[in-house]
Amino acid sequence: MKVLHVIPSLSMSQGGPSKAVRVMELALRASGVTVHIASTDDDGPALRNKQPCSVFFELEGGQRIQFRKLFEFYKIAPSFGWWVARNAREYDLIHIHALFSFTSIAAAWAARWHGVPYVVRPLGTLNRYSVASRRPWLKRLSLVMFERRVLRHAAAVHFTSQAELDEAATLGCPMKSVVIPLGIEAGTPSDGTLLRERFPALKGARCLLYLSRLDPKKNVEGLLRAFSQCAGNWPDVKLVVAGDGAPRYVAGLKVLTDELNLADRVVWAGHIDGDLKASALAGAELFVLPSFSENFGIAAAEALMAGLPCVLGQGVAIAHDVVNAGAGVAVTPDPASIAAGLMQVMADGQVRAAMSKRAVALANDEYSAQAMGKNLVALYKGILGGLQPLPSRMAGISK
Repeated sequence: MKVLHVIPSLSMSQGGPSKAVRVMELALRASGVTVHIASTDDDGPALRNKQPCSVFFELEGGQRIQFRKLFEFYKIAPSFGWWVARNAREYDLIHIHALFSFTSIAAAWAARWHGVPYVVRPLGTLNRYSVASRRPWLKRLSLVMFERRVLRHAAAVHFTSQAELDEAATLGCPMKSVVIPLGIEAGTPSDGTLLRERFPALKGARCLLYLSRLDPKKNVEGLLRAFSQCAGNWPDVKLVVAGDGAPRYVAGLKVLTDELNLADRVVWAGHIDGDLKASALAGAELFVLPSFSENFGIAAAEALMAGLPCVLGQGVAIAHDVVNAGAGVAVTPDPASIAAGLMQVMADGQVRAAMSKRAVALANDEYSAQAMGKNLVALYKGILGGLQPLPSRMAGISK
């Protein structure tokens, strides 16, 4: 089986979506699927990476091809349109990641033209928060003109949580929906030593960890205000904020930190990965992600895999699963509720230890890369074999 994955950007500046595609690639290759990934050369706003364009190259053991973006808007890359129109028929199936993007529309059009089935993973773009923010009028127009047709003709629309599917269903667009949670790879064993060596201000401190992009959707302002409400109860606790974002936005967050008199209680770690990320996950007492909206929450799933109790915004799609498993709490995204959630988890070490065990069990059962790979292969084979209707949830296939 030969599958093309299409995504507007593989830049780590895009956070979870780019990371998820790489894990998918590894899981599918382990199952014997030939995977190619096509994207643009985007590396963040107004930036491009240094990889070659319009030719295949090997990266991390996989085959990639990327195309020069001409405009930031919709990541428009005309050369991708020409390439996919000529080459879509070389694949058994095309898996499209994101909507409201030039690459998504071009790939769907080419797939239909050549009679190749395609799967769409919306990446949360159909959630109420996403549709209502960032050019909502343009998104509504694009939804009518392009995305509805893309969704209607997809062999399957791949949602990563039931919550994401339920929100998308309110749009009233006919589609063949399937829920396959994202998979994550187990991290390497670590402790908090490297993190504290890199950031000496953490020496002797207990840590709360935020690890995600710095973006208004993530509600970091709410987290900072919540921490200011309870920091006085924990003189030995510091908040580690790990992630990058737009410079002006990050500067505003740091100004807010100063206004809240938290300058000596918040450590800005920037983007972390590899051993340092593993050390941060191992050295924290809990993980907090109070986002207004997350179609999955891959950073939260990684925290669960590392055994961290989680305090999640109710808009994080896996928050319901976390609460049901007893691995954390879900909060409304206002500072008082976030503070109450933090204090609830931090109040009792035995409660945190029990949550930690349940977190690992939940992650292994629901969010492993192996489970995701098996479910995706089953989905692809079902489509190519003419299986109709598709099951609405496939998480149980691998169990």
